[in-house]
Amino acid sequence: MNKKETAEIKKNFSDNSGFFIMEKILTAFVDSEKNVRYNNVNSCLTMPAEEHEVYSETLKKVLNTNVGKAFVEYEFPNEAYETGKSQDILYKLLKSELKDEQACEDFVNHIADNLVYAGNYVLITAYCCYTVRRKDKNDDFADGEDEIYRYLLTAVCPVTTGSDGFVFDYLNNEIVKKLNTELIISKAPTDGFLYPVFSNRSTDVNHVMYYSQKANNPNISMVENVLGCTFVMSAENEKANFQTILKNVVGEDLDYMVIKSVNERIQEFVEENKDDTDQTVIDHLMLKEILSDVGVPEERVQMVKPVYDKVCGKAPLTASNLVEKKTVMVTAGITVNIKPEASDKVRTSVIDGRRCLLIDIDDPTIEINGLPVTLN
Repeated sequence: MNKKETAEIKKNFSDNSGFFIMEKILTAFVDSEKNVRYNNVNSCLTMPAEEHEVYSETLKKVLNTNVGKAFVEYEFPNEAYETGKSQDILYKLLKSELKDEQACEDFVNHIADNLVYAGNYVLITAYCCYTVRRKDKNDDFADGEDEIYRYLLTAVCPVTTGSDGFVFDYLNNEIVKKLNTELIISKAPTDGFLYPVFSNRSTDVNHVMYYSQKANNPNISMVENVLGCTFVMSAENEKANFQTILKNVVGEDLDYMVIKSVNERIQEFVEENKDDTDQTVIDHLMLKEILSDVGVPEERVQMVKPVYDKVCGKAPLTASNLVEKKTVMVTAGITVNIKPEASDKVRTSVIDGRRCLLIDIDDPTIEINGLPVTLN
């Protein structure tokens, strides 16, 4: 799923859409010892509006449009469809529309047994249907038979007793310390997933989208143990590995202009492919092309493959995870933040034998600590 497809599902995740319905909700409470203390399925059609709204608000957070970082697509390995394995469990639950008690129990137990989680949590899974209107080549709605995209959306929400504080006691007209012993379910899920994915505006049961509240610190047990997929590098690790490759390949030729130019080329690459369903990635071949284009010497460019293989193996890097939204230059006691639109106003040079950072200033009036100063 790309950002556009995710945005379409998120936009229509509402009763006001006219093309969407959330039919049933499965909820379960799992304690810190992996015991399933509660497991139930409710119809959304008879649910109180206030309750329905809370579930919708919580589940919608899983549909994060930061695709490739907070919301990552995974492919099931072939063995995942074997009886009792992750894809088989999810597929049976999907087909049951949360009406089969055994399918629901197997699903909850599979997560409780395999998810590594600090503390109690509540599992919320909704069975949803979205009517996919056909579109023509111009991206306009067209006549034709609509497809029904049926999917499961799951959120894992932490449960705590909250913070003790002071409350006003109306009965005794006094401020007293509140002893909070109630288990409070957070409306901000730490993890979640969408199955099956919405790819090319159609159903793909062989892939799943995993959501992590902390994109740089995902729960690997959810990906590998629960979903049965092979974990890929986090966005933070991808960027760190990319920087390692650049430092080792470019070496002493790595300067401001090279870093700026490489970042711009990757930004262009992401923009050119923003509507593609497949994830836009950078492999060693694309990196060689980029470094050649920005003027890195050929002997350095030829080092890309062995360095890349050593750092990343055969795994490609997600292009959007490598893009820097601003350039940060740091030296002893000085930090300079440069936005993309101002990158051409900054350059390095050697003046009177000293290495200098030069900034072009079109307007002689600048601000220092919030105060206007005119440069002469």
